[in-house]
Amino acid sequence: MSSDTMKAVVWEGKPFQVAVKQVPKPKIEHPNDAVIRITSAGICGTDLHTYHGIFGSAKSPWLMGHEGLGIVVEAGAAVKSLKVGDRVIIPVGPDDGQADNDVTTDDVFGAAFGLGPDFGNLGGLQAEYVRMPFADQSCVPLPAGTDNELDFLFISDIWATAWACLDFSGFQPGDSVAVFGAGPVGLLCAYSAILRGASKVYVIDHVSQRLDKAASIGAIPINFLHFDPVDFLKRFEPQGVNRSCDCCGYECLDRKLQLDSSVILRNAVRVTAVKGGIGVAGVYVDQPKSAGRPNADPALGNPSFPFAEFWLKGLTMEGGPVNGARLFPILRELIISGRAKPGFIVSSEISIDDAPEGYRRFSDKKETKVVLKFPF
Repeated sequence: MSSDTMKAVVWEGKPFQVAVKQVPKPKIEHPNDAVIRITSAGICGTDLHTYHGIFGSAKSPWLMGHEGLGIVVEAGAAVKSLKVGDRVIIPVGPDDGQADNDVTTDDVFGAAFGLGPDFGNLGGLQAEYVRMPFADQSCVPLPAGTDNELDFLFISDIWATAWACLDFSGFQPGDSVAVFGAGPVGLLCAYSAILRGASKVYVIDHVSQRLDKAASIGAIPINFLHFDPVDFLKRFEPQGVNRSCDCCGYECLDRKLQLDSSVILRNAVRVTAVKGGIGVAGVYVDQPKSAGRPNADPALGNPSFPFAEFWLKGLTMEGGPVNGARLFPILRELIISGRAKPGFIVSSEISIDDAPEGYRRFSDKKETKVVLKFPF
């Protein structure tokens, strides 16, 4: 392989297909940049929205992935807090130091890795190297070595997202919680709720492997193929749960396993107690169909919603893209102290050459979480 190229996972606008290709290796473009050699990268549920052809930039191709860890191999002249050899968490997107809330730009999502030219054209983290703009503010330093690699990886996106979903719901210690979706974010939302003192945590899904994971951490699994989740929850929580968390988004399924983007929000309203709260971490966007997202359907991102019941019960609801920067130090210390081990969700570690098969298995729900591993 030429020293000027690297392997990367590439989306070419073909639903249910990704390719591993040689692409140009990133270089320092600005004094605030760092180049990072990736050691671990996750395949995320948002990546599946792209893989299914419904989310991302208008035009392809682009490099995939927005969840990673790595080692700094080059630092720009203006980078002060990082040096070559430092081990760092790579967040979903760079922090330019200009935003003080979760919505960073007028286009809401702002710049993000792995989503193509409409999202800053930053490249992707399912690659051997990446360029990180504003490296001082953006990268999260880690202890040297290889300890807790899989645990630290999920700070970059899905654990921060899961934790924020609880915050969106208004969670307080002692609350009962219903988590809709037992994918990686849902499992980490349930895990975080237990860690933060929930009285009971229910997890709703239909994939037995994922529900078994939920049970293994002390959550109560509900298979919606076997039970109506609303009836089940009302049997055990007659007044409703205090908090509900949507950790799936607009590709959710009904009890016939048909796509119905309204089903989780509808059920969340029905099972949440009066004056309770709903958090929405799942993606809901209404992008039009294009070459980069050939299966996009704006109707998916605008589901029907039982507003009358929501209003009468005095519920609150919050959601949106998560900028996890405020949570990174908290989550990092929970791992370093031994209090948290979010890496329990990983079902497979694979090489980048096996990424197409890893995507297929994750999309088919044969995996709970797939991580690409690179030489340390």
